[in-house]
Amino acid sequence: MSSAPSAVHSLWTLADQSTSSTIGTFTQPHVQYAQLSPMLIVTGAAVLGILAEAFVPRKGRYWTQIGIALTGLVAAFVAIVLLAADGYAGAKADLAVQGAVAVDGPALFLQGTILLISIVAVLGFAERRLETGTAANGAPVDAFTPQAAAVPGSDAEKSAVRSGFATTEVYPLTMFAVVGMLLFPAAGDLLTMFIALEVFSLPLYLLCALARRRRLLSQEAAVKYFLLGAFSSAFFLFGLALLYGYAGTVSLSGIAAVVSGTESPVTPALANTTGNDALLLIGMAMIGVGLLFKVGAVPFHSWTPDVYQGAPTPVTGFMAAATKVAAFGALLRLLYVAFPGLTWDFRPVMWGVAILTMVVGSIIAVTQTDVKRLLAYSSIAHAGFILTGVIAMNKAGISAVLFYLGAYSFVTLGAFAVVTLVRDAGGEATHLSRWAGLGRRSPLVAAVFALFLLAFAGIPLTSGFAGKFAVFQAAAASGATPLVIVGVLSSAVAAFFYIRVIVLMFFSDPRPDGPSVAVPSVFTGTAIALGVAVTLVLGILPQYFLHLAGQASVFIH
Repeated sequence: MSSAPSAVHSLWTLADQSTSSTIGTFTQPHVQYAQLSPMLIVTGAAVLGILAEAFVPRKGRYWTQIGIALTGLVAAFVAIVLLAADGYAGAKADLAVQGAVAVDGPALFLQGTILLISIVAVLGFAERRLETGTAANGAPVDAFTPQAAAVPGSDAEKSAVRSGFATTEVYPLTMFAVVGMLLFPAAGDLLTMFIALEVFSLPLYLLCALARRRRLLSQEAAVKYFLLGAFSSAFFLFGLALLYGYAGTVSLSGIAAVVSGTESPVTPALANTTGNDALLLIGMAMIGVGLLFKVGAVPFHSWTPDVYQGAPTPVTGFMAAATKVAAFGALLRLLYVAFPGLTWDFRPVMWGVAILTMVVGSIIAVTQTDVKRLLAYSSIAHAGFILTGVIAMNKAGISAVLFYLGAYSFVTLGAFAVVTLVRDAGGEATHLSRWAGLGRRSPLVAAVFALFLLAFAGIPLTSGFAGKFAVFQAAAASGATPLVIVGVLSSAVAAFFYIRVIVLMFFSDPRPDGPSVAVPSVFTGTAIALGVAVTLVLGILPQYFLHLAGQASVFIH
């Protein structure tokens, strides 16, 4: 175990030490409600959504739930902006609720990104023009099963379809997931981080099982995600217990103090446990497993393609974007706040994980014949690219990761929104062969999807290029040049399968029985337009947003 590099401490700002309580003394907790207002607003929207399910007539629930969800998310984003403008992203950064929640630059930046992602995702959830409804009253239907409790293919399900039922519970479930995602990267201790992990994971397990089409595949995806997610949560919790046994605290800054040897006073019990680093290293590794599972890094990626393929496509887009942002935010906080003194211990392992993730994601994606599975392996490869920025362990690495997460999220949301438009009699036509000649049948949709694919590939003048350049530059500055070389080669492999899809769309003859391109409502149209706008703006004029990410790259300690 080595001492912390001096450069790391420039990434910290110290909290008011009066927030820590003396062992053995009960201190009345002081809750800073204003600093927690974004999470409280979204929680209130989630609770209102549940009450709406109970008291609003079925016919009025759809618009009521959309209104509650969008109002709550927009209000929470305004609260984030006000906190940042008030200085909490810089000099006034604080550890709220007795040190359990960090209110600092990275937390506010990531929370703002998650809220913007969620607003776009809710627009995708609200789409009702794409599915062909079979309700007796001709009511439009969305991508979600009409009655989640009904057995697929049963009389109860057929009756729910004819009656025009809708599973509007997806909106409060999404709000609860967003609450957990907001808390996850802001957690100041491991126990709060674990609670946040469970709060956003459990609604996602349910959302994955609610597809209107191919319900058995959707339910299979949900079960896989739940079982593997439960294992990863168990790893995280076991690692938490081992770290508590080592350091005598679950506070991230407290663990850092024990690791660096600056903890005072040193009790006999603490001296006994810190004499052996086994608890520390094993605990850190087990918590790492839990977090790397959530970001979809190899070798903890096996759930990703199956879940992305089986889940309702709007949910897939939401998961692919928001979950990555929250999980990478938590990983950054853990490594930069709790374990800066262990950089030389975890960095070689993270190198191996990043290389495996980039290589495996890029190579296996080449063999995929389903668009959603291809985007899933693309997401795995991008997790590897982001890890190169995490490994940099410098301020440029933090700002590059923050920028990359924002840029990648909107490209992903836009790409999955386009996937929902290409349809045949069985619903979404996700097999690649069905996309042949799409550029001739619908040039605009094909051009938009091609733009998103070029952004994934990192082509200049797209947000993907600016993001990759930033993380690779930060990694190279930290001495990880071999990692950058692997990243560039993996990007070249990834570019092959992205361009292959573009060639298939524009240079192949359309099939006579090919799919049609549905005309979306204003909801999906807005989601796609926002994805295009962010992709181009961050690609052509990235400097302001890179500067913003750089200003938000100092953790409270």
